[in-house]
Amino acid sequence: MLRTLFALIVAMLVSAPVFASGSTEAVDHMNATGTLAGYLAVFVFAIAYLVVVGEEKLQLRKSKPVLIAAGIIWVLVGIVSTDHTATKAAFSRNFLDFSELMLFLLVAMTYISALEERRVFEGLRAWMVQKGFSYRSLFWITGILSFLISPIADNLTTALLMCAVVLKVAEGQNRFIAMACVNIVVAANAGGAFSPFGDITTLMVWQAGKVQFLEFFDLFLPSIVNFVVPALVMTVFLPKGKPASITEEVELKRGAKRIMGFFLLTIATAVCGHQFLGLPPVFGMMVGLGYLQFFGYFLRVTLPKSLEKKRTVAEEKADREKLRYLGSVVPFDIFRNVARAEWDTLLFFYGVVMCVGGLGYFGYLQLVSVFLFEGVGASWAAFGIGVISAIVDNIPVMFAVLEMNPAISHGHWLLVTLAAGVGGSLLSVGSAAGVALMGAARGHYTFMSHLRWAPVIFLGYVASLLVHLWLGNILGVFEVYN
Repeated sequence: MLRTLFALIVAMLVSAPVFASGSTEAVDHMNATGTLAGYLAVFVFAIAYLVVVGEEKLQLRKSKPVLIAAGIIWVLVGIVSTDHTATKAAFSRNFLDFSELMLFLLVAMTYISALEERRVFEGLRAWMVQKGFSYRSLFWITGILSFLISPIADNLTTALLMCAVVLKVAEGQNRFIAMACVNIVVAANAGGAFSPFGDITTLMVWQAGKVQFLEFFDLFLPSIVNFVVPALVMTVFLPKGKPASITEEVELKRGAKRIMGFFLLTIATAVCGHQFLGLPPVFGMMVGLGYLQFFGYFLRVTLPKSLEKKRTVAEEKADREKLRYLGSVVPFDIFRNVARAEWDTLLFFYGVVMCVGGLGYFGYLQLVSVFLFEGVGASWAAFGIGVISAIVDNIPVMFAVLEMNPAISHGHWLLVTLAAGVGGSLLSVGSAAGVALMGAARGHYTFMSHLRWAPVIFLGYVASLLVHLWLGNILGVFEVYN
């Protein structure tokens, strides 16, 4: 019985092209949405994403289900396809898209890891902890810093840094911690929306050439509105007074400030290479990795002399703690920082890109594109994309939109980018920053504590999109409608 059933399924899969509504198109997509293989591909992706959503309860890293799903979907594509050369070209195109983004992100993560290892973020946290800010000041300072740092350091890293500050300073104030974490998530996502370096979605849009580097700053004012509107409402409900100040000193490791300089130089190399030479942004990032490697070599070869000077000073002051610390110093190793990159995120990204690419090759994205951007309209489609991003995740949503490649105006591409970037703030599970903070502030910041403020966050979301449309239609900053 099982053999018969298996043979029947294989026969239906192999004969699936017969039921397709048209011929296979080279590289672009097949018309195979009405086949059993197509339905199975959608089912496999849905199951994989349900497992991803349950990552925390299942204790299963999110990359695993999407890697398997991507493999199954492309097996189904291969079975249905009558032109294996076109299938190979389609897979290679998606894999190249991922490779460029992965190497870009890997370099950025390596720099962030190096800055963390050199204690830059710990130093910033210590400075804030000992200032003795009031709850209201702390709420706004962490929010503003999240908004300003995330365009460079990405929203996930920024949110974790600011969360650590809040947890340290406001220990025991559960209500304030929850509100501050909500504010940090909204601010980090808003800040990441107007920079190619702030979020994976903006990076994808930049690399695809839909929005140029300087054009992202057209989203600066809408992003501010997205952050400020809910923050103003939440300020009314903050507790009075201020937490006790804490004395904490952190000494930056040697080379910390210079690594920050090299990171900025790397960003400048990527931007200039793309703007003036037409090279993909990953070119500049890989050159930047070379900067860091050479500087790491300099730190290693000069370490003995540096330690000798510091040890002499510590011995003169009889500073035993300093001597103990100097005895445990290890040379800077760039490959240790590479290893500390968020590999689960990178592999998850691969799985998502290949899953969505496979579904697009079946022809599903073409159907969705016609429905959204031609049926509903580009502005309403952008609004819906932001809401969907809060439920699903903005990475697959944005990649799907790029694969659809709808014929929309420059202003609408900016609107879609904005909506996908800030829409994830509507729910705690809608962005990497929110998911990370649920783990970092476990017991304080939860799905329900975020959901409590969802109405005011939604108000900020709508206001930011309206401001963008206002800038385009009334002020004529850019063309919104075709």
